[in-house]
Amino acid sequence: MAAPDTSSRASVADNYDAVIIGAGAGGISALIHLRNLGLTCRLFEAGEGPGGAWYWNRYPGARFDSESYSYGFFFSPDLFREWNWSEHFSGQPETEAYFNYVVDRFDLRKDMQFATRVSAARFIEGENVWEVALADGTTCRARWLIAAVGPLTTPQLPRIAGIESYAGEAYHTARWPHHPVDFAGKRVGVIGTGASGVQVIQEVAKTARHLTVFQRTANYMAPLKNGPVTPEEQTGIQSRYDELKARVSSTYAWFLHSPDPRSIFDLSDDDRERFFEERYNARGMAIWQGNFRDILTDRAANDLISDFIRRKIRERVKDPQTAEKLVPKDHGFGTRRVPHETNYFEVYNQPNVTLVDLKATPFEVIAPDGIRTSEGFHELDMLIYATGFDAVTGAFEAIDIVGVDGRELRAEWRDGPVTYLGLMTPGFPNFFMSAGPLSAQGNIPRTCEYNAVWVAELVRYMNENGLTYIEPDPAAAEQWTAHARDVQSALLVDEVDSWFTGVNANREGRLERRVVQYRGGAYIYRERSEAAIANGFPEFIKK
Repeated sequence: MAAPDTSSRASVADNYDAVIIGAGAGGISALIHLRNLGLTCRLFEAGEGPGGAWYWNRYPGARFDSESYSYGFFFSPDLFREWNWSEHFSGQPETEAYFNYVVDRFDLRKDMQFATRVSAARFIEGENVWEVALADGTTCRARWLIAAVGPLTTPQLPRIAGIESYAGEAYHTARWPHHPVDFAGKRVGVIGTGASGVQVIQEVAKTARHLTVFQRTANYMAPLKNGPVTPEEQTGIQSRYDELKARVSSTYAWFLHSPDPRSIFDLSDDDRERFFEERYNARGMAIWQGNFRDILTDRAANDLISDFIRRKIRERVKDPQTAEKLVPKDHGFGTRRVPHETNYFEVYNQPNVTLVDLKATPFEVIAPDGIRTSEGFHELDMLIYATGFDAVTGAFEAIDIVGVDGRELRAEWRDGPVTYLGLMTPGFPNFFMSAGPLSAQGNIPRTCEYNAVWVAELVRYMNENGLTYIEPDPAAAEQWTAHARDVQSALLVDEVDSWFTGVNANREGRLERRVVQYRGGAYIYRERSEAAIANGFPEFIKK
């Protein structure tokens, strides 16, 4: 890997129109659209290259579970047509290469500074600028600050006694090393069976001497059905730029899939079973994002699809006792993140794989050579933490962000985030978030790209009207937050503890459900966002 670009470092004398934090989809989008306004910009990225999640999450098996061509950028028809995705669901190496291609294609690297972590940012009242402090002690100033830090960025370790004592190889999926990791001949333990855990487990099981999976929560899953993009498919995809852009801009969650508008009860039992089979065997998120609308609002409807997926798990796992451990019983299908897999359940038919159900036999302690649960000791040569992130708010709160009157962002959000459209929060003028709390949930790059366009329009409006200060009116932010709360309360997801509802068992004080994403549909989110632009941003305090 090339050495990080450190030839041009920010110093206290540096001033920019805009500072951007993060070189993932949000940061790249923001940089492109703000540069198009003629602004001077500086983007700081903690990693040594662009890609965001796809720079850090390089564990074996890491790949999209939304179609590659729905995940990439849409701001440039030429870019869309000249990049050839090799798979329908791209793996991490190709995705990282794509982000590097975009950065070089649009000459963005000159405005980026890698291997540079932003530690703090403070709004300087009277001057209406942000002072940004870097971890190396240098600072710079900017009129606008854009935090494109991502909703799934800050990794977390589980709270298990003795975790610091483990002496074997240890890795977190979200901070995987750049050098190859060999599983062959080793006793490997994986903690976690969410989306990252599922992907890495499938790879480890191929060569490990023995794999022990420590499952905290059984999850519903569906086959990914990945495959190469044929030349004919490539031509078809690239010729449908306008159609695909319009589609991902009009669906409920920015994906290619849309919910079926019918009720699940409109079909006979046989027709419903055929529908489920068709969706289950289709690519990607079809059975989750393309299912009947009422499976996420009506418990009886959800029971039908949940029972279908449970049957599929039992059919695929040979040992009935193991199958029952893998069958979710404490929540319904789609109320938590649905991982997509390739022969995941068949892994448990292998003689070198053991499943530990932590609900029945919880952790007691991590020792230097393994893990003890209530049923016994598991010797391990390697331990992999697939334990996810301090989701949605964690990456924002990891930076010491201080607004007017010394207000600290993390303190303001202690009882849950309050934002206007997930883009701004009261008391923090000229501060924008990409895919921030209470923005429209779904396909994250689509949210990021849309947010970047909106921020550019607001900045344009400020410049055209001679404004140097803007923040959302607290009443407007409270109204949006209350609306998001009302929407979520009507969904079955609101009854489940997960990162979808702001619950974080690995972080003290985060065991209560909160509203952290907007679940009313991306199309409604866009309508509200575009109305703000069209009406001259009436929901804002302007100076």
